[in-house]
Amino acid sequence: MTGFEFDFFALFFASVQIAYFGSMLVMLYLFTRPVNFVDVREGYGKPDQELPYIVLFYPVLRELESTMRTTFLTLERIDYPKSRFKVVAIPNADDLVTVASLKKLKGEFPFLELLEVPPTSHPSWQVVWDGWNRSPHAYWWHRGARARTTALPPKKTRQLVYAFYTMAKRLDHLGDFLVNYIDADSCPPADHFRAAAAGIGRYDVLQAQNIAGNLNASLAASWHAFDHMAWDGHIYPHLSANGAHPYWVLGKGLFFKASDLTELGGFNPWITIEDPEVGMRFWAHGRRLGVIENPLIEEVPSTFAHGITQRKRWVAGFFQSLAQPLVEMGMSPWQRFLARLNFVPCLSLWLNSVGWPLAVYVTWQYFSGHLALPHWMLLLGLVNGVLFLGLLGGVYARTWVRSKLVLKSRRERALYLFRVNPLFVLAWWFVWLVPLFIGLRMFLLDQGLVWERTEKTDANHSLIRAVLIPRGVSQPVAVPEAIPALPRAEHSPSLQPKVYSNA
Repeated sequence: MTGFEFDFFALFFASVQIAYFGSMLVMLYLFTRPVNFVDVREGYGKPDQELPYIVLFYPVLRELESTMRTTFLTLERIDYPKSRFKVVAIPNADDLVTVASLKKLKGEFPFLELLEVPPTSHPSWQVVWDGWNRSPHAYWWHRGARARTTALPPKKTRQLVYAFYTMAKRLDHLGDFLVNYIDADSCPPADHFRAAAAGIGRYDVLQAQNIAGNLNASLAASWHAFDHMAWDGHIYPHLSANGAHPYWVLGKGLFFKASDLTELGGFNPWITIEDPEVGMRFWAHGRRLGVIENPLIEEVPSTFAHGITQRKRWVAGFFQSLAQPLVEMGMSPWQRFLARLNFVPCLSLWLNSVGWPLAVYVTWQYFSGHLALPHWMLLLGLVNGVLFLGLLGGVYARTWVRSKLVLKSRRERALYLFRVNPLFVLAWWFVWLVPLFIGLRMFLLDQGLVWERTEKTDANHSLIRAVLIPRGVSQPVAVPEAIPALPRAEHSPSLQPKVYSNA
């Protein structure tokens, strides 16, 4: 190398290592935050009339009938008094195929109700405009370029907004109730509502963890599922943090108090995904988060193209939520800084794709005597390597335990860990550059307002039916061993919930 080339390379190496060390510090900080888990035992033993009333919304768009049936099979086995909850599917009125499928499924699952979402020009939307008029926290309605705009973009958030305000008016005689919503492919455990009943007395917002059921469906599915293993199952619970750190929600399997949604303005329809913004808005107004450990089972995209489509929308929504909305929520500069730390684990993925090949090259050059970087740079690189390996080891250990929830044999679990080995994961993090770039572009161009749905294929069809006893059969027929929830020392073994074990 010439002197100029060496100086440039040294500057590049130092910049990457400093950025990497900064991301490691953020991760260490997040892991120091305490976790507020819900003790599901507290949801049992109460008289029915003392249990909170729950409305589960089911927003769908052009879904396969088989996918929805799989979800309803699990909802049919929810362990909760039938008089204390309702399940409301909320398709768009012009989604004729999905509406027809839901009407058919309603005959098969009597608990299902149907609320079709009309265009925003329909007079029934007045209940939404009135609700936003009364809530100063619905800042998008009161201020900015889109203030008083009623032509809301056609996506999941619009369906949730209409459904919530409409049902809140219809159920006014009940007083306060809990709002829960899931995705088309979400399969909640039997104790999902019991966990809500247990946690809502202690926390204001409850979020169930998620896990993919189709871990080994394809290499793409394995890599997509690893994102959930690393974030949902390993990092996310620390955002509860005794209320001391801004949190996001995960977009499904969460519970709000209807009174809080009314007071704080419901959902912002102008964010690509509602998850980070609504969670941080609730935190900014003093609402604490509790984490439900027994997860929903969902499916992840089985192709890389569908995964990029999904993740670019996540990234756009992250950027959108962490910009002007934080100011509108009334966060201080320090609170906004803390909120933006939540994006670092995702945003820093590109560092892995650059940092590790660079580290291998520098190590080879150093031991061959062709490169002499300052010792502090080499030491920083070594520290980063140790921190990264420790973090990744923790993720793999957690993944091995969590994979038992959906993979019944050690061979299947070992296959999954092979599919997400460090070399393959490094390649996946390189692929992550694509949605990061597209998502940033969408943010800068104010795109992503129309629902670009993630394809669902009923990927968990066999898994869900394998752990459910067929209806009308009094004893299990060829049902494998029940899939246990993750063990926790403070839970009594006799009361420890099992995924779908009450079927």
